[in-house]
Amino acid sequence: MGFCLCLSSGSGSTDQSQIYEINDYGQENAVLYSDQHGVPEDFGSVSSLAGGKGLNQDAAILHLGYGTEEGAICGVFDGHGERGDLVSKIVRNQLPSLLLSQMNNRSVTRDSKTICETAFLTMDKRILKLKRMHDFSSSGTAAVVAVKHGNQVMVANLGDSRALMIGTSENGETKVVQLTDDLKPSVPSEAERIRKRNGRVLALESEPHILRVWLPNENRPGLAMSRALGDFLLKSYGVIATPQVSTHQITSTDKFLLLASDGVWDVLGNEEVATIVMESESEGGAASAVTEAAANAWRQKYPNVRVDDISVVCLSINNKRHYPQPQI
Repeated sequence: MGFCLCLSSGSGSTDQSQIYEINDYGQENAVLYSDQHGVPEDFGSVSSLAGGKGLNQDAAILHLGYGTEEGAICGVFDGHGERGDLVSKIVRNQLPSLLLSQMNNRSVTRDSKTICETAFLTMDKRILKLKRMHDFSSSGTAAVVAVKHGNQVMVANLGDSRALMIGTSENGETKVVQLTDDLKPSVPSEAERIRKRNGRVLALESEPHILRVWLPNENRPGLAMSRALGDFLLKSYGVIATPQVSTHQITSTDKFLLLASDGVWDVLGNEEVATIVMESESEGGAASAVTEAAANAWRQKYPNVRVDDISVVCLSINNKRHYPQPQI
């Protein structure tokens, strides 16, 4: 498929034999991938840092030249549960090709919503087929994906990762547009759907600020998001794999597209992250700068709590890509 660079993978790895079927992007947690050789680093960056909970369950990708020479796909996948590290990598490795297949399907007219919903639901079915080898009943992943195609960005989101468009206003100040909603049980419409399917939404006494999804008659598994890939124990009780889909028209003031797992958003606000990106020394270091800032914020705000896994993808939006000519 092209040229692959693995960056800032954090600790831990998954045995290659455990990633089944399509395996386009390998086993590293964070991957910068290009369909051309010699792409300058100032077009974007990817970073993934293991927290204090053991194996890094996040996976992230920035694929330059996706679909077209000027195209790109960004993705952050925040795994959870006993095999969340495996689910996040399966999705990171396979979902981009499923999306591209739907985008290239000329047999029917497809809008962004149909493209994303079809790809995500197909992905969920693929994970379900692996249940004979792995129990994914209480393991899954959040997923936020953004596809740049021409002057438009298509965004699909499940769970509590987030996507931002960062730019400048007319007076030169930093401007932030949040492209996704955090899909958690605390959102009234999400909780209503789950309760209609007999799932329970409640917080434990030990963490009254976090609403979780539980089985009707058992205090498990306690999922802190309302949509996910995998998590088949709760799929009959209102947790769905249908993404929230939106599109953003790129303007001349847009500078960076940023995606990150909730390891960032639990400790940093949108404006803080935007400032870090805009003040980074280079586009190639922006993702690492946000990752490091989030890790430091965790240690300062929650010194007695284990740091969450943290993953960030940052794409320079209005940077015109000129690939070097191949040597003959």
